[in-house]
Amino acid sequence: MSEYLSKIKSPEDVKRLGMVELERLAEEIRERLILGVAKTGGHIGPNLGVVELTIAMHYVFDTPRDSFIFDVSHQSYVHKLLTGREQQFDTIRQPGGLNGFMLRTESEHDSFGAGHAGTALSAALGMAVARDMSGGDEHVVALCGDAAFTNGISFEALNNIAAQTKRMIIVLNDNEWSIDKNVGAIAEYFHKIATNPTYVSLHDRAAALLEKFGGKAARHIARRAEEAAKGVIGRGMIFEEFGLSYYGPIDGHNLPMLIETFKFLKTLSKPVILHAITQKGRGFQPAIDEQKKFHGLGPYNPETGVTKPAAQKTYSEIFAESLTKLATMNDKVVAITAAMPNGTALDLFRPLHPTRYFDVGIAEEHAVLFAAGMATKGYRPFCAIYSTFLQRAFDQVVHDVALQDLPVVFCMDRGGLSGDDGPTHHGLFDISYLRGIPNIVHMVPANEDELQDMMYTAMLHNGPSAIRYPRGTGPGVAVKAQPEAIEIGHAQVLSDGRDVAIFGLGAMLPEAERLAKLLQSEGHSAAVINPRFAKPVDRDTIARFANKCGLIVTLEDHVLAGGFGSAVLEALNDLEIDIPVLRIGWPDQFIEHGKVEDLRAKYGLTAESALERVRPLLQTPLHA
Repeated sequence: MSEYLSKIKSPEDVKRLGMVELERLAEEIRERLILGVAKTGGHIGPNLGVVELTIAMHYVFDTPRDSFIFDVSHQSYVHKLLTGREQQFDTIRQPGGLNGFMLRTESEHDSFGAGHAGTALSAALGMAVARDMSGGDEHVVALCGDAAFTNGISFEALNNIAAQTKRMIIVLNDNEWSIDKNVGAIAEYFHKIATNPTYVSLHDRAAALLEKFGGKAARHIARRAEEAAKGVIGRGMIFEEFGLSYYGPIDGHNLPMLIETFKFLKTLSKPVILHAITQKGRGFQPAIDEQKKFHGLGPYNPETGVTKPAAQKTYSEIFAESLTKLATMNDKVVAITAAMPNGTALDLFRPLHPTRYFDVGIAEEHAVLFAAGMATKGYRPFCAIYSTFLQRAFDQVVHDVALQDLPVVFCMDRGGLSGDDGPTHHGLFDISYLRGIPNIVHMVPANEDELQDMMYTAMLHNGPSAIRYPRGTGPGVAVKAQPEAIEIGHAQVLSDGRDVAIFGLGAMLPEAERLAKLLQSEGHSAAVINPRFAKPVDRDTIARFANKCGLIVTLEDHVLAGGFGSAVLEALNDLEIDIPVLRIGWPDQFIEHGKVEDLRAKYGLTAESALERVRPLLQTPLHA
């Protein structure tokens, strides 16, 4: 039973605690996180690393009047616990429960929703400028991980902060990790600062002074840290050049120092950045030992950290193994990821082809342009980026890849519903946002073996292509030793029929087959087609079944607006064939988090729901 956490109903309760009580509160929060996330799954490592930072922020500042903006916001669990949501915490990422990220509709303390990296600085600057224009005096605090600074948006914001506002606080939470080890010059720069002997010595002396003299000396410590930084690295320090006053690095787990430093920064009338060194997974040894695994995962044993082994390989793993095979076959194949080697499973590819693996950091736009550059020199880049993250590079896909008809392959993991991660991670729009772009071939596998064949097809294709595949496991189809090319734009007819033709795209093919069986049990003849391609659609197959059936049904794990069903309607219109088309897919709204099967049932993406909608459209069967 927690002595302090259970009494925290709002941040005001945090402010009433003394230092010893705050330290105990931190321990209780870590215990609550470890036990709670063990049941629900979630981002345990990042949250264990920001316990003291979040407590100190709530101790010094006043939300919701003051605004906290968390970059990505997957590290906002502690914030949720301190803002009246402790009783609901066991519902996090569960149907109808707390969201795993900041959500404006969930609490007045969640000032800005997010799920992608690199958004905090721009959003915080917008809030600060709006405050300035309105004559307010509230504080705006942005908490950013070091990996977020590899994102281009962060630098666009840094370029404007000093020119646009006179007061804003940025906290650089430096744990050297995002999901995998951070890469690039910025990561190296932060590491050099954190490991410089002068800084380490300064930090130790500062902590000793603070313990000896208390809060009165805290603002002098921060000033001395700033002066030491300038002395070691010089006036050319990157943040100083952007017009921000830099303080730190300080121990991100030292509550007294954090509180006194925040009190000091609160008095300043200038944009500042506080560099805090933290340990991802602090307080839970399995999360420290396996930071990549414990960034975000499913339920686990809270004592051992052991997770339930997967029954079969995921689509991500099949993708990585297939790409490894293709790279062995073709020395021009390269793999590119934007800081997601673990999520895309490219960490399985990396050891076998290390010189042809590129992690560019959280920089999707750069990843696509980088791939385009390689493609001009004869290489075959496979860009592994989540469907929801590729949205960020839409201009590069259009302007730099498709316009030049370059053979870049976009492998879109999490194509479709992403379950517990919710609307920021659902990949429900990629058919719509790619289908209107000339030159692109868009493929959707129905099983693991088809994914490998589509990757092989893409490697052979002399133009841009995209492959979307869902999160998690597939139907368990064995993958051939050698891939085979698929005729582009050619669908696969699985069973013939005369009353209704059911096109089940990708992950929805099993529901199409179930619908056909339900219809057949009621005396209807139903054809089942695996479309394979969202672009180009197989017009010949569509025309053949439209001319002999009375109804076409399309099922897709994608929004209906602009999706596969829309492509079928457009094809029928061009062919001047008049036939009813029933489209089954996601509605024109953002879908909440929850279990995939539950959400499909709720929104009618099941064979049973489709049957109810099909019945009124079918006449008494002519072919019993």
